[in-house]
Amino acid sequence: MIAALTGVGLSAAAGLNAYIPFLIVALIAKYTDVIMLPASYAWMESWWAIGIGAVLLLTELVLDKVPAIDSINDAVHTFIRPGMGGLLSAATAGATELDNSAWMAQHPWVGVVLGVVVAGLVHAGKATARPVANLSTAGVGAPVVSTVEDGASVGLSLIALFAPLLVIVALLVLAIAFSWLWWRLRAWRRRRRAAEPLPPARPRPGSAA
Repeated sequence: MIAALTGVGLSAAAGLNAYIPFLIVALIAKYTDVIMLPASYAWMESWWAIGIGAVLLLTELVLDKVPAIDSINDAVHTFIRPGMGGLLSAATAGATELDNSAWMAQHPWVGVVLGVVVAGLVHAGKATARPVANLSTAGVGAPVVSTVEDGASVGLSLIALFAPLLVIVALLVLAIAFSWLWWRLRAWRRRRRAAEPLPPARPRPGSAA
Protein backbone atom coordinates (compact mmCIF):
# COMPACT_ATOMS: atom_id res chain seq x y z
CA MET A 1 0.00 0.00 0.00
CA ILE A 2 2.75 2.46 0.96
CA ALA A 3 4.75 1.57 -2.14
CA ALA A 4 1.69 2.15 -4.32
CA LEU A 5 0.96 5.53 -2.70
CA THR A 6 4.59 6.57 -3.10
CA GLY A 7 4.51 5.64 -6.76
CA VAL A 8 1.20 7.43 -7.31
CA GLY A 9 2.49 10.60 -5.63
CA LEU A 10 5.71 10.66 -7.63
CA SER A 11 3.79 9.93 -10.83
CA ALA A 12 1.39 12.80 -10.16
CA ALA A 13 4.38 15.07 -9.57
CA ALA A 14 5.87 13.90 -12.88
CA GLY A 15 2.60 14.77 -14.60
CA LEU A 16 3.20 18.39 -13.59
CA ASN A 17 6.95 18.45 -14.18
CA ALA A 18 8.81 15.36 -15.34
CA TYR A 19 12.21 16.31 -13.98
CA ILE A 20 11.51 17.61 -10.46
CA PRO A 21 10.54 14.23 -8.94
CA PHE A 22 13.29 12.49 -10.90
CA LEU A 23 15.97 14.75 -9.43
CA ILE A 24 14.49 14.59 -5.93
CA VAL A 25 14.47 10.78 -5.97
CA ALA A 26 17.95 10.61 -7.52
CA LEU A 27 19.54 13.05 -5.03
CA ILE A 28 17.84 11.55 -1.97
CA ALA A 29 18.88 8.06 -3.07
CA LYS A 30 22.44 9.23 -3.68
CA TYR A 31 23.02 11.16 -0.45
CA THR A 32 20.69 9.55 2.12
CA ASP A 33 19.48 6.16 3.28
CA VAL A 34 15.82 7.08 2.84
CA ILE A 35 15.75 5.26 -0.51
CA MET A 36 17.98 2.50 -1.85
CA LEU A 37 17.02 2.02 -5.47
CA PRO A 38 17.12 -1.51 -6.94
CA ALA A 39 20.25 -2.35 -8.89
CA SER A 40 18.43 -2.03 -12.20
CA TYR A 41 17.61 1.62 -11.38
CA ALA A 42 20.93 2.57 -9.78
CA TRP A 43 21.82 4.56 -12.91
CA MET A 44 19.41 7.25 -11.69
CA GLU A 45 21.96 8.17 -9.01
CA SER A 46 24.80 8.65 -11.51
CA TRP A 47 26.15 12.14 -12.13
CA TRP A 48 25.42 11.95 -15.84
CA ALA A 49 21.72 11.18 -15.17
CA ILE A 50 21.48 13.93 -12.54
CA GLY A 51 23.26 16.38 -14.84
CA ILE A 52 20.99 15.67 -17.81
CA GLY A 53 17.96 15.90 -15.54
CA ALA A 54 19.13 19.28 -14.20
CA VAL A 55 19.62 20.70 -17.71
CA LEU A 56 16.20 19.47 -18.82
CA LEU A 57 14.63 20.90 -15.68
CA LEU A 58 16.13 24.35 -16.30
CA THR A 59 14.83 24.24 -19.87
CA GLU A 60 11.39 23.20 -18.67
CA LEU A 61 11.29 25.95 -16.03
CA VAL A 62 11.87 28.60 -18.71
CA LEU A 63 9.69 27.30 -21.55
CA ASP A 64 6.72 26.47 -19.33
CA LYS A 65 6.40 30.10 -18.22
CA VAL A 66 6.07 31.62 -21.71
CA PRO A 67 2.48 31.93 -23.02
CA ALA A 68 1.78 29.82 -26.15
CA ILE A 69 5.21 28.20 -25.83
CA ASP A 70 3.93 26.46 -22.70
CA SER A 71 1.26 24.67 -24.75
CA ILE A 72 3.89 23.49 -27.24
CA ASN A 73 6.00 22.34 -24.32
CA ASP A 74 3.03 20.38 -22.96
CA ALA A 75 2.53 18.73 -26.35
CA VAL A 76 6.20 17.69 -26.45
CA HIS A 77 5.89 16.17 -22.96
CA THR A 78 2.77 14.15 -23.81
CA PHE A 79 4.80 10.95 -23.68
CA ILE A 80 7.73 12.10 -21.52
CA ARG A 81 5.71 12.82 -18.35
CA PRO A 82 3.74 9.54 -18.35
CA GLY A 83 6.95 7.66 -19.13
CA MET A 84 8.72 9.36 -16.23
CA GLY A 85 5.79 8.51 -13.97
CA GLY A 86 6.11 4.85 -14.87
CA LEU A 87 9.86 4.92 -14.30
CA LEU A 88 9.63 6.52 -10.86
CA SER A 89 6.78 4.30 -9.74
CA ALA A 90 8.63 1.15 -10.76
CA ALA A 91 11.94 2.31 -9.25
CA THR A 92 10.50 3.15 -5.83
CA ALA A 93 8.23 0.09 -5.72
CA GLY A 94 11.33 -2.03 -5.14
CA ALA A 95 12.75 0.20 -2.39
CA THR A 96 12.31 -1.80 0.82
CA GLU A 97 12.90 1.32 2.94
CA LEU A 98 9.55 2.68 1.76
CA ASP A 99 7.53 -0.51 1.98
CA ASN A 100 8.75 -4.06 2.31
CA SER A 101 6.31 -5.21 -0.34
CA ALA A 102 7.60 -8.36 -1.98
CA TRP A 103 4.57 -8.46 -4.26
CA MET A 104 5.27 -5.01 -5.70
CA ALA A 105 8.94 -5.88 -6.10
CA GLN A 106 8.06 -9.10 -7.93
CA HIS A 107 5.51 -7.37 -10.18
CA PRO A 108 7.24 -4.17 -11.34
CA TRP A 109 4.90 -3.87 -14.31
CA VAL A 110 2.12 -2.89 -11.90
CA GLY A 111 4.13 0.14 -10.83
CA VAL A 112 4.87 1.04 -14.43
CA VAL A 113 1.21 0.89 -15.49
CA LEU A 114 0.08 2.78 -12.39
CA GLY A 115 2.68 5.47 -12.91
CA VAL A 116 1.93 5.92 -16.61
CA VAL A 117 -1.81 6.22 -16.01
CA VAL A 118 -1.58 8.66 -13.08
CA ALA A 119 1.08 10.85 -14.71
CA GLY A 120 -0.89 10.82 -17.97
CA LEU A 121 -4.08 11.96 -16.26
CA VAL A 122 -2.33 14.76 -14.39
CA HIS A 123 -0.53 15.84 -17.57
CA ALA A 124 -3.84 15.92 -19.45
CA GLY A 125 -5.36 18.08 -16.72
CA LYS A 126 -2.39 20.43 -16.77
CA ALA A 127 -2.36 20.72 -20.57
CA THR A 128 -6.11 21.39 -20.61
CA ALA A 129 -6.12 23.86 -17.73
CA ARG A 130 -3.13 25.95 -18.81
CA PRO A 131 -4.92 27.65 -21.77
CA VAL A 132 -7.65 28.69 -19.33
CA ALA A 133 -5.16 30.66 -17.28
CA ASN A 134 -3.56 32.15 -20.39
CA LEU A 135 -6.87 33.24 -21.92
CA SER A 136 -8.39 34.60 -18.72
CA THR A 137 -5.28 36.61 -17.83
CA ALA A 138 -4.10 37.54 -21.36
CA GLY A 139 -0.97 35.45 -20.78
CA VAL A 140 0.10 37.27 -17.62
CA GLY A 141 -0.86 34.32 -15.42
CA ALA A 142 1.32 31.77 -17.28
CA PRO A 143 4.48 32.24 -15.15
CA VAL A 144 2.43 32.36 -11.94
CA VAL A 145 0.53 29.16 -12.73
CA SER A 146 3.72 27.46 -13.88
CA THR A 147 5.48 28.38 -10.63
CA VAL A 148 2.54 27.01 -8.62
CA GLU A 149 2.70 23.78 -10.63
CA ASP A 150 6.44 23.48 -9.98
CA GLY A 151 5.87 24.01 -6.28
CA ALA A 152 3.10 21.41 -6.31
CA SER A 153 5.45 18.96 -8.04
CA VAL A 154 8.08 19.49 -5.33
CA GLY A 155 5.47 19.14 -2.59
CA LEU A 156 3.96 15.98 -4.08
CA SER A 157 7.39 14.42 -4.46
CA LEU A 158 8.33 15.07 -0.83
CA ILE A 159 4.93 13.94 0.46
CA ALA A 160 5.18 10.73 -1.58
CA LEU A 161 8.57 9.92 -0.06
CA PHE A 162 8.13 11.05 3.53
CA ALA A 163 4.34 11.00 4.18
CA PRO A 164 2.77 8.79 1.50
CA LEU A 165 -0.57 8.52 3.31
CA LEU A 166 -1.10 12.22 2.57
CA VAL A 167 -0.86 11.53 -1.17
CA ILE A 168 -4.60 10.86 -1.26
CA VAL A 169 -5.35 14.31 0.17
CA ALA A 170 -2.89 15.99 -2.21
CA LEU A 171 -4.47 14.29 -5.22
CA LEU A 172 -7.95 15.38 -4.13
CA VAL A 173 -6.76 18.99 -3.92
CA LEU A 174 -5.18 18.69 -7.36
CA ALA A 175 -8.37 17.22 -8.84
CA ILE A 176 -10.45 20.04 -7.35
CA ALA A 177 -8.08 22.65 -8.79
CA PHE A 178 -8.24 21.13 -12.28
CA SER A 179 -12.04 20.83 -12.08
CA TRP A 180 -12.34 24.47 -11.11
CA LEU A 181 -10.15 25.56 -14.03
CA TRP A 182 -12.18 23.38 -16.41
CA TRP A 183 -15.37 25.03 -15.15
CA ARG A 184 -13.77 28.43 -15.77
CA LEU A 185 -12.92 27.40 -19.32
CA ARG A 186 -16.51 26.36 -20.06
CA ALA A 187 -17.87 29.59 -18.52
CA TRP A 188 -15.43 31.65 -20.60
CA ARG A 189 -16.53 29.86 -23.78
CA ARG A 190 -20.20 30.48 -22.99
CA ARG A 191 -19.57 34.20 -22.42
CA ARG A 192 -17.59 34.42 -25.65
CA ARG A 193 -20.36 32.78 -27.67
CA ALA A 194 -22.95 35.06 -26.07
CA ALA A 195 -20.89 38.15 -26.98
CA GLU A 196 -20.51 37.18 -30.64
CA PRO A 197 -22.82 39.22 -32.94
CA LEU A 198 -25.51 37.32 -34.78
CA PRO A 199 -24.95 36.91 -38.55
CA PRO A 200 -27.08 39.25 -40.73
CA ALA A 201 -30.36 37.73 -41.91
CA ARG A 202 -30.39 36.71 -45.57
CA PRO A 203 -33.18 38.19 -47.72
CA ARG A 204 -35.78 35.70 -48.82
CA PRO A 205 -35.92 34.82 -52.53
CA GLY A 206 -38.34 37.10 -54.39
CA SER A 207 -38.49 39.70 -51.63
CA ALA A 208 -37.97 43.35 -52.46
CA ALA A 209 -34.43 44.61 -52.19
